[in-house]
Amino acid sequence: MNRNIGKTDRLIRLILAILLLAYAYWQGSWIALGFSLFTFYEAWAGWCALYQLIGKNSCPLKKNK
Repeated sequence: MNRNIGKTDRLIRLILAILLLAYAYWQGSWIALGFSLFTFYEAWAGWCALYQLIGKNSCPLKKNK
């Protein structure tokens, strides 16, 4: 798996995962817990399945020296 999520996108996903985890805890929602864990994995790995399917990449381009 190649990374296809940039730094800002990863930070947003991490914050979203934490908020979803809190919601899952307070509401007792297994579905929200599952989404939270999946979103946390995407932030940690830097890879998004949906981005892969549609060919999007939010990583910055590497500059050749």
